[in-house]
Formats: sequence, C-alpha cells, structure tokens
Amino acid sequence: MPILCETGGIEVYVPTVENPWTKEKVSHLYRRLGFGTSVSTIEAGLLLTPEELVDSLMDAAIALPIREEPDWAFWNFDDYTDFGEESSLQRDFLYKGFMSDMINNGFRDKMTLFWSNHFVTELQVYNCPSYMWQYYTLLQQNGLGNFKTFVEDIGLTPAMLAYLNGGENTATEPNENYGRELYELFTLGENNGYTQEDIVATARALSGYVNITTYCGTITFDDTQHDNDDKTIFGQTGNWGYQDVMNILFEQRSDEIAGHICSKLYTFFVSHELDQDIVDEMKITFLANDFEIEPVLRQLFKSEHFFDSDMIGVQVKSPMDLAISFVKQSEFTLNDEAMIGLAYLSSILGQVLFNPVDVAGWQGNHDWINASTLTGRWLTIDYYVFAIFENFPDDLQLLIENIVGEPANDPAFVTQKIVDYFIPNGLQTVDAYIEATDVFKWEVPQNYFDEGLWDLNWSTIPAQMAVLLSHISKIPAFQLY
Repeated sequence: MPILCETGGIEVYVPTVENPWTKEKVSHLYRRLGFGTSVSTIEAGLLLTPEELVDSLMDAAIALPIREEPDWAFWNFDDYTDFGEESSLQRDFLYKGFMSDMINNGFRDKMTLFWSNHFVTELQVYNCPSYMWQYYTLLQQNGLGNFKTFVEDIGLTPAMLAYLNGGENTATEPNENYGRELYELFTLGENNGYTQEDIVATARALSGYVNITTYCGTITFDDTQHDNDDKTIFGQTGNWGYQDVMNILFEQRSDEIAGHICSKLYTFFVSHELDQDIVDEMKITFLANDFEIEPVLRQLFKSEHFFDSDMIGVQVKSPMDLAISFVKQSEFTLNDEAMIGLAYLSSILGQVLFNPVDVAGWQGNHDWINASTLTGRWLTIDYYVFAIFENFPDDLQLLIENIVGEPANDPAFVTQKIVDYFIPNGLQTVDAYIEATDVFKWEVPQNYFDEGLWDLNWSTIPAQMAVLLSHISKIPAFQLY
C-alpha cells in the first residue's frame, strides 16, 4: 500500500470537487518541470487531466533532439588559429545555447540544469569548449535515461577526467579525486556505505585514462598506466577496472544509490524539506526499473503529494528560475543580447552556467538569498522590465490583456489578477493588495478610476504595468515558486 502523509501520498492525483484541477496547479507543474509558461498554455493545460499533462510534457522532453553539433565540438588546441579569441566565442555560444534550451525546451533542459549541478564540472578549470560541449550533450542525452549508464558515461568524458584529475590517475601515482566524488556526491551520498579504503581501491581500478597528446585533446585509456593488481571494493576482491567498479557499485550499493538520487530529485523538484515516505516510494520504483530515471519522475509528478497546495510556492527560485520564469510568464520580446544579459545577471546573483561554485554544486534554496543577492534580484527584474518598457511597450499592453482576459476598469481587480499570476499563492493580506493597487494606479488621477473612465486600453497601461511588475518583484513571495 502507498504511504500516505499529511501532504498527500504517492498515488496519482485525480481531481475532485474538494481538490479541483486549477490554473494554480497547472502553473505549479510548469514552474517545476520547466521555468513557467504563458497564460494560453496554462489554459490549454486545464483541458487535459493532470496525468495526461505530465505525460505530454515528459514525452515531449524525451522526443527532443540534441542541439546541432558545432564544427568545433571535438577540437583540440592544434585546431585553433587564435585560441583566446576563438574559445571565447565558443564559450559565448555555449552560454547562449544553454539559455536558449532552457527557455525553449522546458523540462528537458530543466533536467540538464539539474544534472549539471549533480555531475559537476567547472569550465573555468579546464577551459576547453569542446570538452564542455561533449559533457553538455551527454547531460541532455542521458538526463531521463538510465542512471547506471549515465554514471558509466560521465566518468569518461574529457570534462570529468580533466576536472577531477582522472586524466592524472596512474598505477604509480593514483589520484583519489574522482573515486571520492563518485561515491560522496554522484552516487551514494556523504559517508553513506563506503570507506576510505574503498576510495583508494576504486582510484586504482579507475587508473589508466591518461593518454592525451595535446591540450583539449581526446583522453584515452593506456593499459600500461593501469593498476593491474587486485583491489578490494565493497568487500569484493579482483583485478578490477573501470566497468567492474560500476558493476560492483550498483550491485552492492543499489539501495544507497536509489536513496541518494531520489532525495536529490525530490528536493530539486518538490521541496527542500525532505518527505522520507515519498522518497522511499520513489526508491522502490527506481530499483524496480533498474535505475531508469523516467518512471520515477512520472510517478512523482503525477502524485497527490506533488500537487498538494502545501507544495506550491515553497522553493526559493534560483537565479535562473528567477530570470527565465519571468521571461516565460511575461512572453516579452527576447533577443540574443537580452538572453546573454540575463545569463550575465544570473551569474552576478551566484549562478554561473557551466561553473557551479565547487564540486558539491550550488546548494540552492535559502543559500540563494542574502542581502546583496536580494537587492540584485530586484535590480535584475527592474533592468529587464524597464528595458521592455523603453523598447517594446506593446509587450506590456499584450501581457495585461492576456492575464486579465476580459475588459476591465477596476484597478483592484486587475491588480489582483496580475499579482496572483506572478506569485504562486498570492498575497496574504488585504492591505498588501491595496498597496499593490495603489502602485498600479501610478500617476492616473483617482477620478478616472472613480468615474469608470479608465480601462485596459489607456495609453498609460505600459507604464502602469512596468511599475507594478517592479513592485511585485520586491514582494518576498515573488522569490518562491
């Protein structure tokens, strides 16, 4: 029997009169499985059942092709004419591509972002755009596939071999970095089912992937640099190599792996406060499906627990969630310059694409917020909103029409519709809505509202929307999703 808890169990959510399928729940799904979406998409989602909508989003993510390979995807240093200038352009291509993928692809590249913070590498450490391209495409390819295959593949990417010193791990000078992080961060979790002796033996078993002829070149296996003596890993002794490590790890520590990965998926997609009953149900599914990621996420996203009202608006937005969700919800004009600008602003707020803070990655949730980053978040939204106001004021006009959805001349009604669209659980007091309404009225004389003369066709609407959006962005609940 499924385990039930106060915030719903793992069983499939089926709407009822008491627990209906609402725009708020559709929005919640799009925010968590991507970065939000437009009014029209939310309304279309209401026409499907929750189960159908989850399936459609996941099926679309699985069917998406990988980005077209650039001609420099496997370049090494010898292929460059001017490494500094050309690699800089390639890094810009990578940043713009990742931003574009997250904005346009929703769930597939929300998963890419998740895995880039799990199997961490830092481009600034190895500085090879070709390595990053190969690593990035692997995240896209395997993000909803088999986790064991994912672990096997990621450890042999040049990016990982360079970042965690696997490319320096020889029989005579074993390097423990990758073996340690393989267990501590990537599969088991800190101090969970491994010893220092296991790490040392694993490093020896993983040795030999050191053959490289030029900077940014392919890294291949050299048998003469592999430790061919017996090693004991998790109590099993033999002349183990790379694939043996993977097989032993997943055979001997399957429960620990499932618990660690399901916990990370839960805290990323549902709540930073772990619900162990739900994670235990996810573990059962993960193990029953031989470490396939997709069935676990379908189960989680369709569950009563995921759609429970207490799970809505409880996560702190990452800088990327902040920037991209605002873009997706507003449907404002977004050119290449603006996209790079948003990536830059997000980096100032602590989330640099391709460069998490360290091998443990961004810790997320409240770690995203401090006095300086909170001010920076306000300025980021202001920068974007007022750039739209100056260059594309019609976008603000269209946004208010889409949100309100009907002719209206009551500023309080219009304000509440806009606020509730951008803040998952709305405002908590009547006074807070009154304050927002006063901001929205802007410089329009009160008598125009009193006499019913003002409406959504007034020329002041773009300015009114700009100041209201700026105000909304400074409400604490705006930082949650």
